[in-house]
Amino acid sequence: MMQMQFTLAPAPDDASRERGRLLFAAPVEFLKGVVAMSGLPPADRIEVCFAGRSNVGKSSLINALTNRKNLARASNTPGRTQEINFFTTQDGPYLVDLPGYGFAEAPVAVVKKWQALLKNYLSGRATLRRAFVLIDARHGVKPVDAEILELLDRSAVTFQVVLTKVDKISKTEREKVIEQVKGALQKHPAAYPEIVVTSSEKGEGVETLRAIIATLT
Repeated sequence: MMQMQFTLAPAPDDASRERGRLLFAAPVEFLKGVVAMSGLPPADRIEVCFAGRSNVGKSSLINALTNRKNLARASNTPGRTQEINFFTTQDGPYLVDLPGYGFAEAPVAVVKKWQALLKNYLSGRATLRRAFVLIDARHGVKPVDAEILELLDRSAVTFQVVLTKVDKISKTEREKVIEQVKGALQKHPAAYPEIVVTSSEKGEGVETLRAIIATLT
């Protein structure tokens, strides 16, 4: 079987960068939190979702993308937030914030309910164009990430890995984790072949991710 060639996402060209800037310069507003499929907003536009294990930096990245400090709020207690949060962009896609997975402190019944909602959402939302799976650059792809990646494969949802917190590691460590991620993605047919490297704190990769989202519309 031919191996997929994974690369780092290139810097956007001027036109794509401007599309991304304009999309996120316009208002981005919280729409609603959803705890059941019946509560999903109308599928009247495309959407992109953000998934990642607890404390991966998902809220920080969404806030950096949208130039808002507190649009997405992180919980100090892993597993506390069990809602799928929808945000609206102006004439653009829904941004969908999925609860962090891999939490050990949440009650078993809560975890099962969340897992069922996640599976139903990923497999049944026709307007979901891409899932961005956040991976902490300090740790790389861990076993706890395997379930969500396999679920995305089964659901035939294209997903793209976004490395977070790259400012927290050295250049050598960065190169090692990128190679580890590339290797881990080889067995996932739904994986998009470009990895986005980001730092919410330093702003690295934010323009690139904005442009990717804008050009999906």
